[in-house]
Amino acid sequence: MDSVTDTRTALPPLHRLPVSPVRPPHPTTLPDGTPAWLVTRYHDVRQVLGDPRVTRADLHDVGTAGATADVAANPASLFNQDGPAHRRLRGTVQRAFTPRAIAGWQPWVAAAVQQSVDALVAAGPPADLAAAFTRPVPFAVTTRLMGLDGDGPDSLDEERLHRWTLALLAQGGEPDAGDAADSGDAAHADALAEYAAFTTGLIEHRRREPGDDLVSRLVLAADHDGGIPEESLVHLVAGLTASGNESVAGALGNALVYLLGERADHWPRLADPDTAERTAERLLHFIPLGDDEATIRRATEPIELGGAVIPADAVVAISLGSANRDPEVYPEGLDADLDLPLAAPTLAFSAGPHYCIGAWRVRLEMRESLQRLAAALPGLRLTTPVADVAWQLGTTTRSPARIPVTW
Repeated sequence: MDSVTDTRTALPPLHRLPVSPVRPPHPTTLPDGTPAWLVTRYHDVRQVLGDPRVTRADLHDVGTAGATADVAANPASLFNQDGPAHRRLRGTVQRAFTPRAIAGWQPWVAAAVQQSVDALVAAGPPADLAAAFTRPVPFAVTTRLMGLDGDGPDSLDEERLHRWTLALLAQGGEPDAGDAADSGDAAHADALAEYAAFTTGLIEHRRREPGDDLVSRLVLAADHDGGIPEESLVHLVAGLTASGNESVAGALGNALVYLLGERADHWPRLADPDTAERTAERLLHFIPLGDDEATIRRATEPIELGGAVIPADAVVAISLGSANRDPEVYPEGLDADLDLPLAAPTLAFSAGPHYCIGAWRVRLEMRESLQRLAAALPGLRLTTPVADVAWQLGTTTRSPARIPVTW
C-alpha cells in the first residue's frame, strides 16, 4: 500500500489551516451530515474533555465523509473505550510509562537524533529533510523503544513498518469503482492482517522472554493487572508502534516547514536547549497534525456548558485547534516570539481521560531534534517556497512528502 503524495492540489501548510471561530457551544453539521454541537472555546473544551458524561463509545464512523482509519474505528482501541474498560487499559499503559522508565529512555532518544544529524552533515548539501531526518529519527526511536531493532526475530525494517502504518492509519474518501478498488481493499486487509499477526507473535515472544523494551513492560503490566482482552493489547501495541512513528514524523516535518519557511531568523536561536524546549511546545500547540479539526464525542446526559445546554445523546464536536487559538487565552498567536512560554497548558494532546499517552515522546523528540539540528546547521534553509511543498496524505496526519534544504 503506497503513500499518497498530492502535488496537484495547492494545500495550505498546516500552520495556516483555518479553524472555526471561537464561540459559545452551538449546533453545527459535520462533513457526513451528522447534526452536532460544536465546542471551540478553550475553557469549554477543557471542561467537556474531562466530563464523564461525554463518551467516545459507538462513534467509530461518525463525523467524516469518507472511510475512518482502523486505529480510530476499531472498538478494541484505547481511543474508543470509556468507563471501567478504558480505566483498566489506561492503568496498564501508565504502569509501563513510569517517570523512571521515560527518564531512562531519554539518553538514547538524544543519541538517535544526534546520529541522524551527524549522517545529514556528513552527506552534505543539498538534502531532503523528510528522507534524511524527519522519518529516520522517529523510526530509530520507535524500533528501539519497542525492541524491534537489531537482527533478532522481532526486528522490523522501515519499509514494512511504513506499509503497516499506512494501513492502520489510512483515511480514504469514497473508493473508486472497479477492480482497482477491490485490489486496494484486498491489499489494505492483507497489510492489517500481517501487522496483527506480527504483533500477536511479538507479544507471545515477550511473554516468554521479556526484555527492557516497552512491549515487554506492557505485557507484564497487562498480565499483572488481569482483565485486559488480548485483542485490546494487540491493538494497543500496534497502535503505539505505528501512531508514535507517524505522529512524530508529521509533527517534526510540519514544524521544520514553518521554521525554515517563515521564521528563519529564529532558527539559529534553537541551538540553546531552553529556547528549543519552549519553541517545541509552542509549535506542538499551534501546528495541528492533520486537517481534521474536531474530535467527536457523545453526551450521555444533558450538559450545561458555556451558557448552553447540550442535550442527552447529542454528538459533540470538540475543536482542539480553535481552543488552542482562543484569543482570550493565547492573545499572541503563532507568529509571536517563539521563545515565549504558553499562557496555559496546550490541548494539542487532548485532556482528561483520553490525554495522549505518547505526548512525552513527541515533546522529547521535537526538542532534541530542533536543538541538535540547529546547533549543527545554523545556516539551514529551504530551497523551495512553502507554497510548493508536496504533501503525504492518506493517513490521520498530513506531513511534507519532501523538505528540500541546503546550508
